Order: sequence, then C-alpha cells, then structure tokens
Amino acid sequence: MKTKTKSKKVNKAWLNDHVNDTYVKLAKVEGFRARAAYKLKEIDEQLNLIRPGDFVVDLGCTPGAWSQYVRRKLSPKGAAAGELNGRIIGLDLLHMEPIEGVHFLQGDFREEAVLAELEALLDGKKVDVVVSDMAPNLSGNGSTDAARIALLIELAVDFTKQHMKPEGALVVKLFHGSGYTELVDLFKQTFKVVKPIKPKASRDKSSETFLVGMGLK
Repeated sequence: MKTKTKSKKVNKAWLNDHVNDTYVKLAKVEGFRARAAYKLKEIDEQLNLIRPGDFVVDLGCTPGAWSQYVRRKLSPKGAAAGELNGRIIGLDLLHMEPIEGVHFLQGDFREEAVLAELEALLDGKKVDVVVSDMAPNLSGNGSTDAARIALLIELAVDFTKQHMKPEGALVVKLFHGSGYTELVDLFKQTFKVVKPIKPKASRDKSSETFLVGMGLK
C-alpha cells in the first residue's frame, strides 16, 4: 500500500507542476499542442535554423507541436493556416491530427519500408533542416534504453547525411547518461559545428537535452 500511496503522490505532484507550468499555459494560449514547441522555438531563435522557403523533415512529430512551430515559421505572416513558404514532412509511429501544410507519414522510422516511403516523398530533393523529438518507450533498464535512444539518433544522422543539403542542420533530443558521449562524438564526426542546448522550456528535473549539428563535413 505504501508504494501505491507514494506513486499517487508522485503523480499528483507531476500533475500539479504540469498544470501550473508556464509553458503549458502559454501553449494553450498560443494554440500549440504541447509545451515542446517552445524547446524548438528557443533552439531556432538561438541559431536561426529555420528560414523562409526551407524544406523541413520532422521525425517523431506526434502530437505535432514542432511541426506547428515550423509551419508558423514558414508562414509569411507567422500564421497557423494559409500561405506557406516552404515544405514540411512529419513522420511518427503514432497518428497525428492534421496540420495544414504538413504532409504526415505514419510508420516506424526503424523500418526500411517506412524510410523508403519517406525517401519517395522527398522526390530526390535535399532538405534544409531535420528535427527529431523521437524517443523510444523507456523500459527502465539503463543500458537497454541507452541502446534504443542511440539507434534512433544514429538513424536520424544517417538519414541526414543522405538527404540533407551540405549547409543544413539536424536537431535531436537525447538524454544525459549512458551513451551520451558517444553520440556527441558521432555528431562531431558528422557536422562542422555541434552545439548541445538545454532550453529553458526543458524541465530542470529532466535529463533531456538537445544536440544540434550544422553543416555536413
């Protein structure tokens, strides 16, 4: 019974923090589906990654907050609908409610058939920016989870090397812990400029951080 009580307290504390979270409130006011939009917004504003006319691929896009941000950034008027100066493809294992101007592909990024479908959508065109908020379902086993996270990031890097313009950028989510140093090294081997960023919108207690690679070597 003690364990259940403790679990309920933790859930209640998380819910309380979530409801009172500045970014959760802001997301509701500004029409974003999740507070995660502000993580990408902060990274983009620091590094000026997404520009008018860009072709952007959003990996692990559901529920769609990052795609929403990109869509507004590519709108001449910063709007959630209407004219769009650029192109966006979103991919996720889970269903995503439609976002005007975003071509959504549902499937598992780890499967070759899904990658082939994504490549077909690219139609031979190189992308300007790849953003990835992908994260596996965590098992609680540190080494297993680290391996799953590493695989997704390695796939994102491989996709970027094949399909991104030389001057483009990749943004991925990763976690401090086992395998972190190796993934930073992978980025340093692949990109001319590598920047780890912990946005203010990322919760203090979370071990998540973001890694940005700019310009392919």
